[in-house]
Amino acid sequence: QVQLVESGGGLVQAGGSLRLSCAASRSGIAAMGWYRQAPGKLRELVATITSGGSTNYADSVKGRFTISRMNAKNTVYLQMNSLKPEDTAVYYCNAVYQSYNYWGQGTQVTVSS
Repeated sequence: QVQLVESGGGLVQAGGSLRLSCAASRSGIAAMGWYRQAPGKLRELVATITSGGSTNYADSVKGRFTISRMNAKNTVYLQMNSLKPEDTAVYYCNAVYQSYNYWGQGTQVTVSS
């Protein structure tokens, strides 16, 4: 089993930056990532990263967000720059371990215009 603890959400003005962190309770996780869910919308992929460092981004965040991972600390980060009001959502950390999906509790990101 994997526990995920997220931090770093908050309120920021459009054009600003935030950095999200997610610490996993164990090592050996194949892939980690971030998803988000805005009110009234489905949860959507933001970015993922494998243990080898391969990354994948949603088109809407390419060039603005950067996902990174520190395997020694079982931690994944999401650097969010040039934030837009449409980035407002609850952001969830995800980990894939032994073919199971694990989720964090979510952290709110609010971008004001």
